[in-house]
Amino acid sequence: ITDASGQLQYIPFPTCNETGRPLELFFGVEKEINCTLDFISDPFFHLLEFYVHNDAPLTCRIPTRPLPISPSDTESTYSIDESSKQGALGTQSTAYTPLVIALTGTLQLSHLHIAHHLNVLLHASPRSLSPGTIDAATAYSTSPTTQTTKLVIGDALPLVFSVRWYPSPRLPSGWTGVGGHIYLSTVIYCMLSAGAATAASFAWFRGVELPRRLRSRGLGVEGGRGGAGYGGYGIGGGYGIGGGKRD
Repeated sequence: ITDASGQLQYIPFPTCNETGRPLELFFGVEKEINCTLDFISDPFFHLLEFYVHNDAPLTCRIPTRPLPISPSDTESTYSIDESSKQGALGTQSTAYTPLVIALTGTLQLSHLHIAHHLNVLLHASPRSLSPGTIDAATAYSTSPTTQTTKLVIGDALPLVFSVRWYPSPRLPSGWTGVGGHIYLSTVIYCMLSAGAATAASFAWFRGVELPRRLRSRGLGVEGGRGGAGYGGYGIGGGYGIGGGKRD
């Protein structure tokens, strides 16, 4: 949206049915935000077609820090403060941080399919350098083939924003092969599992394996003694010398 001079213009985000206000983000607050756009007009529908087809970006902006209240804030004319560039648009301004929303979906002849679930990632500047300041922001649709809303002119468009904040410009490492973040609960679970497995193995050895080995060793000793003796042939005592009278 541009003015007569061709300058990019920003208008408030469409009103959400849930709050009766445009979409709002609170610094450092992570949550799921439901924002249902009640009525998609014909011009807005064609704008969505541009966004989905990537003919034009859905470019928004958010204040980098709380904006000062001054008469110039309410002026509708396009002006730039050369010292602070607070009146500039897009990336020229230090008072605002660009937020480009990558809206995805599928174009059809008579309707659209909009991927209505979006992740919103915001990076804050380190507190030691500039507390309470936004460094960068972006948003994008997820699951464009499974979580979509069929949309025609006049329909409502339910949007879900998953807002996540990061305390520095760098993203944390969240994917290590097939794993993820390692938490204390994960370590404790592994330790308890190892302890339970050790206890079960010890009980099985004492209750099953050790008695079996002892019985096996006892049978072997008895058999050895039998073979080392007289082979089961005892010495009979029937060969006595008779003491009767002889003729």
